Amino acid sequence: MRELTYYLRRILFLGAFLVAGLAVVEKTFNFIGYSVVGAQYNPGRLLEFSAISLLFVVVLQLREINSSLAAKTTRDQLK
Repeated sequence: MRELTYYLRRILFLGAFLVAGLAVVEKTFNFIGYSVVGAQYNPGRLLEFSAISLLFVVVLQLREINSSLAAKTTRDQLK
């Protein structure tokens, strides 16, 4: 399970930055009158998707920290 959350965190983190980069490129192309992703998503919406993905990354990271602190506390109590 720990390996799965590790890889999921990495994928979501990378995906969030790729989508944020796409939002910057989309905004740049919109200034000159073109669109990269079509008219479906504006750059603000892409940044929202990126922020939501980063929120999940933060939650997964906090969950990992909590479980490792709980394991350390249990280990210390056994001594």
